[in-house]
Amino acid sequence: MDDTEAPSLGLGPAPGSSAAASSGDYKVLARKYRPSDFTGLIGQEALVRTLSNAFATGRIAHAFMLTGVRGVGKTTTARIIARALNCIGPDGKRTEPTIHPCGECEPCRAIAESRHVDVQEMDAASRTGIDDVREIIEGVRYAPASARYKVYIIDEVHMLSKQAFNGLLKTLEEPPPHVKFVFATTEIRKVPVTVLSRCQRFDLRRVETAELVKHLANIAGQEGVRIEEPALALVARAAEGSVRDSLSLLDQAIAHGTEEVITADIIRGMLGLADRGRVLDLFEKVMGGEIAVALTGLGELYDRGADPLAVMQDLLEITHFLTRIKVAPGAEGFFDGASSEAKRSADMAAKLSVPSLTRAWTMLLKGLFEVRDAARPMQALEMALIRLAYAADLPPADKLVRDLMDGNAPAAPRTPAPGGAPAGNGPRMAMTNERPVAMAAPAPVAQAGEGPVFRSLEEIAAFANERGARLLKVNLENDVHLVRLEPGLIEFRPSERAPRTLAADLTQKLKDWTGQRWTVTVVRDGGAPTIAEQKKAAKQARHEAVLQQPLVRAVMDRFPGAEIIAVRDVVPEAAEIEAPMPESEED
Repeated sequence: MDDTEAPSLGLGPAPGSSAAASSGDYKVLARKYRPSDFTGLIGQEALVRTLSNAFATGRIAHAFMLTGVRGVGKTTTARIIARALNCIGPDGKRTEPTIHPCGECEPCRAIAESRHVDVQEMDAASRTGIDDVREIIEGVRYAPASARYKVYIIDEVHMLSKQAFNGLLKTLEEPPPHVKFVFATTEIRKVPVTVLSRCQRFDLRRVETAELVKHLANIAGQEGVRIEEPALALVARAAEGSVRDSLSLLDQAIAHGTEEVITADIIRGMLGLADRGRVLDLFEKVMGGEIAVALTGLGELYDRGADPLAVMQDLLEITHFLTRIKVAPGAEGFFDGASSEAKRSADMAAKLSVPSLTRAWTMLLKGLFEVRDAARPMQALEMALIRLAYAADLPPADKLVRDLMDGNAPAAPRTPAPGGAPAGNGPRMAMTNERPVAMAAPAPVAQAGEGPVFRSLEEIAAFANERGARLLKVNLENDVHLVRLEPGLIEFRPSERAPRTLAADLTQKLKDWTGQRWTVTVVRDGGAPTIAEQKKAAKQARHEAVLQQPLVRAVMDRFPGAEIIAVRDVVPEAAEIEAPMPESEED
């Protein structure tokens, strides 16, 4: 594993580093402030507490599995565990592992510099095979050369091949007492359960923004850098809980800032972020339908260096924040609770309904992927905002239906696309169509003697399905153009994709089912549409019939570009149906 990787959570310079190093010896902050013991870890209290108790009672596991997103301290924690297991103290007299490695003894320094012969680090991303694991299996048999324990640190362990995992299992289950394993991974689901069950697992969590801001402020103070707290908050949010990413961004901010104090505007320019107050203005204009003003404001943000994808992400965060305020007053998130933007957000949330906010979330989320994948992200962002502005004032579906039933909906003429289809990509609707209960049902298979009598191809297909011949049923529905059907005789034209044995299979099945000999003849021309084609045509006819109903036409006029995706039959309730009374003899 490369020593340049630094999941760094330290509160002070790592051993051997100097805060006053010359430019030639410069270390990035992520390496310079890598912690040397568990007291330097931030945001991982559960891990530290569990390991402290284990070391104090002597119940130290033989294998550890560290998992979490990038930059939260997996590799750093693995090295701290290795030092804790092998520290001998400044005087060299310590005989037991300690949760507080001194960082001064030779084992501590050698492990920190990745040069200890008994602490082996392996990057599974580049060494994935069984041969690499075989080296470990052979090595565990030998006692440590100078340390208390041999420690094998395998980073990105999920990258090992299946054969490598299998080869490691036996050794991992019963390692020699002088061997410890520490695994790290960002893809815990890709690690076999058989391996996980043999390890003590620790899930390293993302560091909270407030805690990360405090950590960054401490490091900035040690570096003699003046940076505003709002600027640190922007860095922490951009890092998404990763300490290493936050330190890398802080490094970049220090190099980027030329003024005495690094401000939030400098960080926004560096990251391509927009002012959150301006984004809130943008959201307010879009939801108010003032799209021309909103596009002008968006253009100004873009000219000032705002990244379209970052603007879309901010809009999504604002939508989420307003929704949380709506359903849980006092919720915190996108804006500081005491800021003027937070008060504006509360007022704005009071004016918006939850359905409109959830609809905005859905549309913005779709727009996020469009902006991310578009060749011209700014144009994709503008189109997403235009869609949202025109949909913002649409009424809820239940109110729309009530208005249509009451005759209050405007009846603007609808412009159909060529061929009679609705224009554009509008809403997709499933319509209901009432029918009487006494609607004719498919005729059952009649019985004559001991075998059934088939009167249609549909009956044969249904019977085949009942008897478990489902493949034959599918072929009958999709590949048979029926020419003639009589008792004991079937004549049909097969489709191009019909199996060659269809006629023979059907002949045998009919004989088995009816107990009679059947003649099945294949012809080259003619024949009715297949059952599947007839169903499709019937469905299209129903759609066309539904389109002519006044209520449906009103809906389509209200939503140009709408599309009917299904027509369902709704049987009236029994209480609403009056069965016809039989005529009496007196009448």
